[in-house]
Amino acid sequence: MSNFKKAWIYLENGMFFEARSFGANNTAVGEIVFNTSLTGYQEIITDPSYAGQFICFSMPEIGIVGTNPQDVESSNIFAKGILIRHYNEKYSNFRANKSLGEFLNFHNAMGIFGIDTRLLTKTLRKEGAMMMIASTEYSTKEDLQEILKQSPRIEEIDYIKVVSTQEPYHHKEGRFSFKTMNYTLPQTDKKILAIDFGIKKSILRELVAAGFSVEVIPHNFKAEEIIKRYQSKEFDGIFLSNGPGDPKVLKNQIIEIQKLIANNIPIFAICLGHQLLALAQGYETYKLKFGHHGGNHPIQNLQTKKIEITAQNHIYSVPEDIAKIATITHRNLFDGTIEGLLYKNAPICSFQHHPEAGPGPLESSALFNEFSKLLQKT
Repeated sequence: MSNFKKAWIYLENGMFFEARSFGANNTAVGEIVFNTSLTGYQEIITDPSYAGQFICFSMPEIGIVGTNPQDVESSNIFAKGILIRHYNEKYSNFRANKSLGEFLNFHNAMGIFGIDTRLLTKTLRKEGAMMMIASTEYSTKEDLQEILKQSPRIEEIDYIKVVSTQEPYHHKEGRFSFKTMNYTLPQTDKKILAIDFGIKKSILRELVAAGFSVEVIPHNFKAEEIIKRYQSKEFDGIFLSNGPGDPKVLKNQIIEIQKLIANNIPIFAICLGHQLLALAQGYETYKLKFGHHGGNHPIQNLQTKKIEITAQNHIYSVPEDIAKIATITHRNLFDGTIEGLLYKNAPICSFQHHPEAGPGPLESSALFNEFSKLLQKT
């Protein structure tokens, strides 16, 4: 441990820690949340929905399988960094080509270990997600406290501009096959436009696997252009992706989504997209105390009564009174929050959890096929 540079952490509740750094040498401010997944740390840290956040892993041993080119959800790490108990610098995996520390350094993200992550997780459960600062440059509580005080809060920042694609592109890769060590090719039937608010690669692969031809477009779309293309039968439906931050920050996107809804275009949405749909329909989202982050969250499908274990990554939720215009199809069994909606006034379905589960269980992956069935009816 003495070979690693010292790092210092200060939380806005006054907690102060000294630990060690195995990632980029930096000073960064972000919101700290905890993740309960036992595996899949590379997919988690490359999920654009973590932009502006520090991820505290409740799993104590991290780094064992290294990193590889396949298990990434985006081209970068948008999270500020990760906090872990034990770091395993020596990795063992036939696909790995970098250690986790090398991967973090390459993407200029912080990695901090030697900290009591159990204490951090229990604190976040009790007090809620909060802002924090981590540094390999400043060592005093007073310096860190002052920098944190002067920094904007995560809900004040629009991270969508950073994580979204700048140009439209077509995604053609399906699921990864370990037999061929390659990605399956699409069997296209219907075409959809995927609006990128921070879309994960595994979502795009599941859309392709469900039979869709997928065109990805940037977050700053214009509804008028999309409506013209829909009327010309250039595509069959729209997908609203996951993404980081407070959905209420995206005022322009909410207005544009309202126009899409008014034209009765079929829409399928996950996570942030699910929240944006609620706001576009006039229903206020709210922030959860510490959110849902991990690959072991139980939900109930209220239509089939079956229990599904799901992957989740969100800290905002939609309100109960949205049941006036939508049928609640899924509920979280931890806290009863809404996980799925089927709108009554339009061909729209949306889900708070991640059916693509990158990483996590695939018990909800059939939702991609359900949207395909919805399009067949329109």
